[in-house]
Amino acid sequence: MQTKTKCYLAGILSLVGCAASAADFPSAGSDHHLSTVAEQREHLAQSTRGKGFGPQSPRDIDRKGGSNTDVFSMAPPIAQMNLCNIHFHKNAEHKGEAFGDYAGDGDGLGNESGYRFSGHLTRAELTPLAQPVCAGEHGALVPGDTIEVHYVYSTATVRPGPTLNSCLSESVSNPQLRVDAQVFVLVNDRNAMDFGALTRVGQKGGYFQASDTALQASDMVEYEGSTTGPGYNEKGSPYQVTWQVNPHVTKVDIATVGRWCEKNEFEEHHAHGVRNLIENPALLSPIGTQG
Repeated sequence: MQTKTKCYLAGILSLVGCAASAADFPSAGSDHHLSTVAEQREHLAQSTRGKGFGPQSPRDIDRKGGSNTDVFSMAPPIAQMNLCNIHFHKNAEHKGEAFGDYAGDGDGLGNESGYRFSGHLTRAELTPLAQPVCAGEHGALVPGDTIEVHYVYSTATVRPGPTLNSCLSESVSNPQLRVDAQVFVLVNDRNAMDFGALTRVGQKGGYFQASDTALQASDMVEYEGSTTGPGYNEKGSPYQVTWQVNPHVTKVDIATVGRWCEKNEFEEHHAHGVRNLIENPALLSPIGTQG
């Protein structure tokens, strides 16, 4: 995991990576690599106890409870904010009824963990592609894989682009942040949704927006949380994020995801790892009672 060149918001790399050295993140050869998720959760509880950390992410969106009272003002609606970054994770970081199939502990570094689509796909939808899709350090995507896409919005006057810097400005170094989280299952089907259309950026009302975000459900789950990413598996994130998570899964044509990985303005070329699900009530906000 590199911290020198890219500081992604809300999940790809921890925000603190912009000021941290590579030593702040575990390497594949460290003891962290052998840690179980249970051990990492215990380390997280110990490292945050009594430190005043606010609510953390990701979480089970079907469980509304939480005892963290360090509330903050919810960010404005996305229509009043600028889209600054889009990225995605392999497997869902959040857990919900439609994406509750546990992928396993993975390697302890956020790879091959998280949650998967809980439904069923046809044999045709699962037909392999001839070429690898979004291949990265930890392999390529295949039909049947689940991804969680994060559309990151900022109250700063910014333009969409790669890295954390795209969400900040010289005049506003601590803007309010909102992440619109959408879970997709990849299928080999030209009739499924086009990922290029879902990530196309335009301007509306003077703000940069994802121009075809037609996935805003009436039952979106909104809550107060933090940035995510495996760099925070054993330490708390100090950054405040308003989350809105779509509890439904949408099928997307895997070929269109592959084309997006080949060329996009966010310089995203592969899926990223996930942070462990937060289960400690002391690190969760109560959903539905935010300030």
